[in-house]
Parts: sequence; structure tokens; C-alpha cells
Amino acid sequence: MPLPTKTWKTRPAAFVLLQVLAKKGDMSETDLFNAIHDEFEDLGYKDFNDLLLKLEVAGKIRTTSLARGRKRVELVAH
Repeated sequence: MPLPTKTWKTRPAAFVLLQVLAKKGDMSETDLFNAIHDEFEDLGYKDFNDLLLKLEVAGKIRTTSLARGRKRVELVAH
């Protein structure tokens, strides 16, 4: 029985995340994860948080705390 083949994504998850923020504006962390998860089913929540951290350190996004355990993610305009 042949193994299922996985295909490479043509767009990186970081690019898709930035595109979603540019299109829809500021979002909560969970809403953004759900929007990204539609295209990247194999992306876990830990990987998503690592992606947010990398983009925030790079100065592309800003995260702020809303309530306990909730964050707001916004695109930084240069």
C-alpha cells in the first residue's frame, strides 16, 4: 500500500499570516489561528505561537494582552 504523499506549501505560513492581517485588520490570536489553520492543517498552536514570536521580534507584528490568556495581533505599518 503506497504511503500518502505530502506536498510542499507554495507560500510560507508567515506570509499567509501577514496577508490575513493585512486583509482583515487586527484580530484576536484565536481568530488568526483559525484563519491560518484553514490552509495549514498541520500547524499546531505551539508552532503558531513560535511564528508570532518570530514575526514580533522581526518588527512585522505587535501583540497586546486583552484579557487573561487572550492576545490581540496587529500588523505594524512602516
